[in-house]
Amino acid sequence: MKIILNQDVPNLGEEGDVCEVKNGYARNYLLPSGAAVHYNKCNVAIFASRAAAIEKRKVEKRAAAATLKEKLDALTLNIVVSAGESGKLFGSVTSSMVQDALAKAGIDVDRKKIEVSTHAIKMTGTYQVRVHLYESEVSLVKMVVESEADVKKRQAIAAAAAAAAAKEAEKAALEAAAAAAAAEAEKAEALASEAPAAEQAEAPADAQ
Repeated sequence: MKIILNQDVPNLGEEGDVCEVKNGYARNYLLPSGAAVHYNKCNVAIFASRAAAIEKRKVEKRAAAATLKEKLDALTLNIVVSAGESGKLFGSVTSSMVQDALAKAGIDVDRKKIEVSTHAIKMTGTYQVRVHLYESEVSLVKMVVESEADVKKRQAIAAAAAAAAAKEAEKAALEAAAAAAAAEAEKAEALASEAPAAEQAEAPADAQ
C-alpha cells in the first residue's frame, strides 16, 4: 500500500515521505495511529501546502541530530550483566538496557533507534552500538560490557582502599593533635621557667 508519513517513523521514513508498505502494517498500525495517511490526490495536495513547514522542521531536526551525535560519539556506556569467570555472558545485551544506560547519562533515545547486535555480544569487552538519529545520520556509541562479579570485586577493592585511606587520615589527625598538644605543653613549660628569672631581674630595681 502507498502511504504518506504524517510523522517520523523509525526504520521507515520521515514526515512527508511517500512509502510503499505492506497492507497489514498500514491498516493495523500506521493509519490507525495517525502516523500515516493514504496516498491520494487530496492528501498529496495537503502535504504540498505543508512542504515549507515540513522542510523547516527537518532543518531543525538535522541540527538537533548533529548536536546529539557529538554527545553520543564522546560517550562511553557501561553495561553490567551476568557472566562466567571466562567472561562469557549468561544473558544478552538488549536495546532496552542501552536505552536505560543512555537515560542515566541524561540522553533520551527511542529504543527503536538503537541497534544492538546481540548475536555478536557473547563475551564481556568493548563494543559499538549503532544509534540512528535522523535521516542517514548514525552515531557509533562505545559500550563496555562488564560482569557483575568483576564490578562487585572492583567495588570491594575501592571500598577497602577508601576505608584504609580514612584510617590513615584518622591516624594522621591524631598524631597531628598529639604533636600540637605536646608543642603547647612545651611552650607553657618554657614560659613557666622564664617567669622566675624575670622576677629576679626586676627585684633590685624595686629595692632602690
